[in-house]
Amino acid sequence: MTSNDGYVLEVLQRRGTVSPEQAAHARASVSDNGVSALDYMIQDGHLAESDVLDAIAREFGLLKVEMAGVEIGADVRGMVPADVARRYRVMPVAKTETGLVVAMNDPLDFDALDTLRHVLKCHVDGAVAPRVDIKAALDRYYPVESDVEAMINQIADGTVDVAVTGASDQVQDGESTETDAPIIKLVHLIIFEAFRNRASDIHLEPMEKRFRVRYRIDGVLHEVDSPPKRLQPAIVSRVKIMAAMKIAEKRTPQDGRIQVNIQGRELDLRVSTVPSSHGESVVMRILDKQNLALGLPQLGFFADDQQIFDRLLGMSDGIILVTGPTGSGKTTTLYACLGTINRPDRKIITVEDPVEYQISGINQVQVRADIEFTFSRALRAILRQAPNIIMIGEIRDKETATIATEASLTGHLVFSTLHTNDAPSAITRLLDIGVKPFLVASSLRAVMAQRLVRNICEGCKEEYQPTDQELRSLGVAAEQVRQVQLFRGRGCKRCSLTGYKGRKGIFEIFVLTDEIQRMIFETVSATDLRVRARELGMRTLREDGLRKAMAGVTTLEEVFRVTMGDAN
Repeated sequence: MTSNDGYVLEVLQRRGTVSPEQAAHARASVSDNGVSALDYMIQDGHLAESDVLDAIAREFGLLKVEMAGVEIGADVRGMVPADVARRYRVMPVAKTETGLVVAMNDPLDFDALDTLRHVLKCHVDGAVAPRVDIKAALDRYYPVESDVEAMINQIADGTVDVAVTGASDQVQDGESTETDAPIIKLVHLIIFEAFRNRASDIHLEPMEKRFRVRYRIDGVLHEVDSPPKRLQPAIVSRVKIMAAMKIAEKRTPQDGRIQVNIQGRELDLRVSTVPSSHGESVVMRILDKQNLALGLPQLGFFADDQQIFDRLLGMSDGIILVTGPTGSGKTTTLYACLGTINRPDRKIITVEDPVEYQISGINQVQVRADIEFTFSRALRAILRQAPNIIMIGEIRDKETATIATEASLTGHLVFSTLHTNDAPSAITRLLDIGVKPFLVASSLRAVMAQRLVRNICEGCKEEYQPTDQELRSLGVAAEQVRQVQLFRGRGCKRCSLTGYKGRKGIFEIFVLTDEIQRMIFETVSATDLRVRARELGMRTLREDGLRKAMAGVTTLEEVFRVTMGDAN
């Protein structure tokens, strides 16, 4: 219910509103129910929302607002735009000498308060009010047609152009009826809004009392207006129909694919369903074919790194690995590499699970576990096709890694991905899965670790000077930025008030020299490899991120958010 439920629960215990036994039972039930301890107690009838709000108001000296008895003037409402009020679920209630008081259900959400102060350019104080009262006030004072209704009407009027282009749009268990039309439009709306907001994923998540819809935009999840819970089964069924899945099967995970045309743009949606406690959770990964046109500079390479990588792409054999966590852009980087070297005089074959993008001029092979057509079996088969270049979606086991290394030693250039936090750790990972040190040392040419950082929005980009305290908290010496002008996003309509729009990569390129190869053959630790690589000039992820922050591409905060768990 709040951003600090644990502390509020302690306050309620001190005040005698909640017994220690009730609090302990609620905390123990959180993992089983997927809700916070406070929400669990409210749903279970052991606690009233008003008790929580009273405790917060008294503990922090906040005003508690009875929204039904407050008349809010136009001058107060005018200080907060409707989209801001609805996004942060706040209702302006009064002016003060320094700014504004807003009613919130969670006045401990200090991030939201800081953002409001930044966006509204005035001091903002929070007051407490029940969630239902805030919603009623928003509906009363910002009387606009709901986003869902407006977009459905636009689709009905033909304003929004969404068309399913694949054969999977055909209904499997009977013909569509007139009653299906609103659900079809609503699913199209969800997809269209994701496209319009540049989302990479759509998450349809069944909760106990609601059906949550979230978009992943620039790597960060954003919750949007959700359909009523009662529409959950119909929406999930419609998505499964479009993805050619089995509608009646709800007990096991399923995968599918949807092809759509949105305003002339061809998109592929990779669909995954997983059974959960309150229904099937659906994730749609949006694959935009326009991303295939990206070159290395568009990925975020500076000239010096691009020069190194161009030299690597010109090699005739060996293995080049791209590492990083899920969602760090590894596949996009590999496709950009293939696009750079895709020429008529070269035969390129990929082995993928699944094939994410169809690329002209490249032979792409889909792994199929159901018929035991694994990465290793596919690799053995494609080596008989005499390719010049091989791309393996991921090295997962010893057999695949061994075949890849042997292929690289027989004159093939091999690209693949690996899940490691930094570049030198890829060596340890290959050794751990059973590849012989001499094979790793002789076949591997380079490893590149990468992450994605959000770009500063050009529409609201502004200069700023960080304080010494900010620099210390971020681990940056003042001397590093003394002569550099830093930037941040103020927040505007173009970037949905986030200050960021789009993403680029930061990179750690580990090129194997003769000395590094000897160290690998001697099986030295990843730490020693990293130390020596840095002595030889390897730039770490954080260092590459810092120079991109100093170049005005991103912010210091974003760099340290992305590289927080990485070694310097």
